[in-house]
Amino acid sequence: MARFNNDLFVRNEREAELVAYGDRLAAKIEETAGYYDETGQFPFETFEFLRQQGYFKLTVPKQYGGDEISLYEMLLVQERLARGDGSTALSVGWHLLTFLNVREARPWPEDVFEKLCRDAVNNGDLINIINTERNVGNLVRGGRPTTIAKQTAGGYLITGRKSYASLAPILNHFTIIAYVEDEDINAEFLVTKNEGVNIIETWNTMGMRSTGSHDIDMKDAFVPESALLVRHDPNKPSRFLADGRIYSLEIPAVYLGIAGVARDIAVNFAKTTYSHSLQEYISQASHVRQKIGEIEVLYHSSRSLLYSLADRFERDFTLRDSLSNDVSLVKHIICDNAIKITQLAMKIVGGRSLSRGQKLERLFRDVQCGLFNPPQDDLIMEQLASSALAEQKQHQVI
Repeated sequence: MARFNNDLFVRNEREAELVAYGDRLAAKIEETAGYYDETGQFPFETFEFLRQQGYFKLTVPKQYGGDEISLYEMLLVQERLARGDGSTALSVGWHLLTFLNVREARPWPEDVFEKLCRDAVNNGDLINIINTERNVGNLVRGGRPTTIAKQTAGGYLITGRKSYASLAPILNHFTIIAYVEDEDINAEFLVTKNEGVNIIETWNTMGMRSTGSHDIDMKDAFVPESALLVRHDPNKPSRFLADGRIYSLEIPAVYLGIAGVARDIAVNFAKTTYSHSLQEYISQASHVRQKIGEIEVLYHSSRSLLYSLADRFERDFTLRDSLSNDVSLVKHIICDNAIKITQLAMKIVGGRSLSRGQKLERLFRDVQCGLFNPPQDDLIMEQLASSALAEQKQHQVI
């Protein structure tokens, strides 16, 4: 296999070009990443730059003017973008993930999907699917939404509050799950910002500080009848189950990108820091070399897991619905490894890595957030345990 861009997981010239593209964008957005981390403001200028560079159309279908990059290609470019700013990569990733997911599943009316695609291509409009409510949690866990949709002349009035709405400051439209009282069902609605929609600035966290994941409050927000995209069938699997959708590998790709920067900082520090007590660079100290070796095991095994699974899926698309355990396992391992890599890097760099304003300190805070992106560890462990126990029933041991 040819080796492109000095990366064994870049398989061809197209992917090499995407990686170079991602590296170039990452270098630019890194310039202001520290500022937005410190202030917690949403990086509008960063997103305007990404719009100009065509980033928002990467996963839009070609038939509607997009680039239609594959899952594997999205992982490559998102891992690179995260090296510049994890917050930006994670938040824009929900937009990319939405178009990749919907273009394959096609659950929405095609005319609605086409308009959203063309808005993304021509206007740089972003979209996200907002699933969480503070009193219920993420709705993929099975809770009934407290957001209510009531039928009215020509459409619905929606009242409720959604949380962790990444990209909230810049979204013109988004989708939500609401309970339709008249039909006693849950349904997905497309909401366009209007006088009934308000952004409540609640996002002030230790990591991923500039994702703009505020609350969205809706009070009798009107949506037309055409805004009801999907009525949920409780007897069928939901595409919202992140632990069952291969596309959610985008999440660990972001945290792997962040951890890769921590790795590079630690290795460079070891190679360039001279110890007068040792009378040599600290890269020659056995305890430093041990830590670097541990980082390499964690980093390279994580990349192998991520891209091997994506490659396996793309070689056989019919595996989409049978890789749930694999996806959850990879998400858990990589996000856990990203934290360990960053911790080891900080031990190599020493106490200065704790200082605010140091990039490594920001990376350490950002990687902690992977624990709270779906699917969370308790769901993963329950899923894997249930699968193992079900398999054991089929092979009874006397």
